[in-house]
Amino acid sequence: MDVALATAWLRAAAGAVIADTDELTKLDAAIGDGDHGVNMRRGFTAVAAVLDDTAFTGVGEVFVKVGGTLIAKVGGASGPLYGSAFRAFGKALPPGESAGLGDLVAALRAALEAVTRLGGATPGDKTLVDAFGPAVTAFEEAVIGGAGLPEAAAGAARAAGDGARATTALTARKGRASYLGERSAGHQDPGATSTWLIFQALADVTAP
Repeated sequence: MDVALATAWLRAAAGAVIADTDELTKLDAAIGDGDHGVNMRRGFTAVAAVLDDTAFTGVGEVFVKVGGTLIAKVGGASGPLYGSAFRAFGKALPPGESAGLGDLVAALRAALEAVTRLGGATPGDKTLVDAFGPAVTAFEEAVIGGAGLPEAAAGAARAAGDGARATTALTARKGRASYLGERSAGHQDPGATSTWLIFQALADVTAP
């Protein structure tokens, strides 16, 4: 992954999140404050502007800058979570204009660790971790199996989508949705859904 691909991924992620604002809002209205879509749109609109206005010299620098932007611009819990994930991802990458597949695996693991450490969520809690964790595992397993970036990214996106959909049956144990108890079951988690959008964006920009 080089700077051009990193910015293409993040532009695609911003476009996907902005396009799905209403759906994310609807999902969050069912089990949260109803502001996830609007908050994510605000943050990724700022991300798109930063990508337009900044000349990056290193691939890790792209993600660190985007992470800081999300922390500053996204309200609620999502800003710190996604911002910390992207910052950890960027900081874990080697200095320079490009990163290899092994570097990306390590960076994804660092991002997931940052999210779980900050939010305290584990698999099954009905959070973005339920999409993020399977995506990272699928990406790593694909790389270990000899896959290139397009195949690894596609596998990660499928796993994130499956994980997001699987949150529908779960009872929330973290975040605002946990206040609803058993009533949170039957609704797909909005954070897991936006996580899937981000991984799907990587699959889209790397597809052959």
